[in-house]
This record gives sequence, C-alpha cells and structure tokens, in this order.
Amino acid sequence: MRLGRPPRGVKLLVDMRPADQRAAQTDVIGGFESWAAARLPVTPPGQGIPAPAASLSQLEMSTNAEAVAEAVKHGHLIDISTTGRKSGKSRRLEIMFHNIGGRLYISGIPSPKRRSWIANLEANPKLTFHLKGKVSADLAAKARVIDGEAERREILPHVARVWKRTDIDQMVRYSPLVEVTLES
Repeated sequence: MRLGRPPRGVKLLVDMRPADQRAAQTDVIGGFESWAAARLPVTPPGQGIPAPAASLSQLEMSTNAEAVAEAVKHGHLIDISTTGRKSGKSRRLEIMFHNIGGRLYISGIPSPKRRSWIANLEANPKLTFHLKGKVSADLAAKARVIDGEAERREILPHVARVWKRTDIDQMVRYSPLVEVTLES
C-alpha cells in the first residue's frame, strides 16, 4: 500500500531502496493506508519538524547527500512547489529539469502565454525541488528566471537537443527558463 504524500510540514528522508521494495514494504507504519490512520505525529506548518528520536549518523547523511547529488546529475521529471503570488498558497506542478554543465535549469514548451509558476517565482524565488523516482527528496531551492536573450541562446540549445527540437529561435522567444540553486 502506498500512502501518497505526507501531511504538509512533514519532511522525509531519501529512501535508497529500489522502488519495488519501497512500495512492497508497508509494515514500517503498520500497513495503514493513510497518514491519519497511521496516527503518525504531524507537526502543523510553521511549527517546525519535531526532533527525531535518534539522529542520523554521519554515514546516513553522507549517503543521502550522495544519492541526491547522483539524482541531479541528469535531468528528469520532478515536481516543484512555488508560492502563489496572489493567494500565498503552495502550488505544485510536474516539470522537467536539466543539468547543463553542473547547473540546474527548468524549462518548458514554447508558448507566448506567460505561465503562472514563472510569475510566482518572480514574486518569490523560493521553491521546493521534489525529486521523485529512485531517489525521493524535497529540497529547498532558489530560482532565478532567465530573461536575457544572450543567456537564453546559450542554454536553450542544450534543452532543445534533449527534446529533439530544432526551433531554437521559438524556444528563445517563448520557452520559460529558470536556473535553480539548491540550498544546503
């Protein structure tokens, strides 16, 4: 049984087991189908995360950091959470990231329509970079929206190559482009 997302404000550690083992092992929380039914301690947002019963060993922290570092070496689908510029609510969306020369970028399909997630990042550049797949982690990050044509022309050909696109000029004009810096 899968529990889905934890309640807001609960952070999870990176689980390095293969996906089939993670999904099959339910006894960790007693086999309950929901976070509420499992009666796990939930800390309301803004009140911080309770201290764990036992702290992570240096080896565990180092292994988690290594797994995250490996996971961001190559672009793939992720989720990002931004804060709504008008509502102040958390907004989550699935998007592709790219690692180009050791720097992380988020881009999208060209469209003349301005995306709300870009406007949200311009108003508040803090975001959560949600890794998913073999390595799952919620990482605090900061965004920088890239509007300058010269910088866009330098980066977007790499993105176009991944997507097998040839319309670089269209991408430079209309594709969203954001550099993401993970916070430590």
